[in-house]
Amino acid sequence: MMLGEQRVVAMKAACRWLRERKVKEVMHNKGKLVEVPYTASLSHTMNALLANDVAAVPVAAPPNRWIGAGGSMILESDPVTGIVRKQYIGIVTMLDVLVHIAEEDGGIKVEGDHDPGTKLDRRMSVPVSSIIGHSLEGLSLWTLNPNSRLLDCMETFSKGVHRALIPLESSTDHVISVELAESSPGYRMLTQKDILSFLKSERNHMKDVMSCTVQELGAINDCVFSITKHTKVIEAIKSMRSASVSSVPIVESLQSDNDQQLLERKRRKLLGTFSATDLRSCPVEELQKWMSASVVEFKTKSKKRPSFKRATTERSSLVTCFPETTLSQVIEDAVSMHVHQVWVIDADGLLTGLVSLTDMLRVIRASLLSADSLSPCEQHT
Repeated sequence: MMLGEQRVVAMKAACRWLRERKVKEVMHNKGKLVEVPYTASLSHTMNALLANDVAAVPVAAPPNRWIGAGGSMILESDPVTGIVRKQYIGIVTMLDVLVHIAEEDGGIKVEGDHDPGTKLDRRMSVPVSSIIGHSLEGLSLWTLNPNSRLLDCMETFSKGVHRALIPLESSTDHVISVELAESSPGYRMLTQKDILSFLKSERNHMKDVMSCTVQELGAINDCVFSITKHTKVIEAIKSMRSASVSSVPIVESLQSDNDQQLLERKRRKLLGTFSATDLRSCPVEELQKWMSASVVEFKTKSKKRPSFKRATTERSSLVTCFPETTLSQVIEDAVSMHVHQVWVIDADGLLTGLVSLTDMLRVIRASLLSADSLSPCEQHT
């Protein structure tokens, strides 16, 4: 991407501005951490996800009895005495719950129990601690110092870390990257979307990079895997687990397709999105029934349900862009519609790629640092 002198100067200023911003500034409006105890059932966990409209919850347990996800030791201490009272042992997402339900026996074998409804009840009654790590994200649990520079924080999130716990008071002086050990009287959750929302609200500082197209910035991921409209819900869930993704595009099916596999099907008509959050508002007692339905059948019928929340509808909406769409517009659409990927299509509506939240953060940081590294002589070449 060729940069004019004025744009280079503006992007250097934006880079300095980001270096001066701290993580705690992004956390200004974040509410209390939503968590579940390690003894909570999956039903309780699903209710917590739905009631608080969150995509994931940390799991809390008594201290010094567990090895935290990824070997972490993230502790909450009493604000007065300093005594450690709990440890966060992992993250559980809706995909973890669905993978557990989609397993053939759900890890539970009961002789003589042939009633699918009863089996599902038993699967949903297991403690949430037993399913940590069913999806890759649950195996990583990070914390970031609130005084970390936002530019450094963006490096971490541009490598695929989706969320991190931010201590209210940090016990470490290390403020450059993510930590595996921390003790604090409390935490808040920081996500990729929180950072992009903050940058969007401060777009005047970032307008020169935000006005570039996603194609110019190299934000488009050309390797995109999809399911077809005939793929069953259970197969979609298994594929999402294998690929470590929370949503997949739905495309038209060809006669020669293997509809039950997640495959690269570029230049197909894009029909919709299937996400783990699509099933959050589905009553637990009906989940098993929907596993054998096609993703399109499930989405069509679930939208007619009174319990289908608006936020869930937004997350499963078809959010697209073109290669010529500006980064500013792509971020606006992703943040406002609560999605983690924006599908890239051509003029005929055919799927050609995707731009993820990770990609957005990566190209913003890389572009600003690249401009900042130019010498005065290089600015004029």
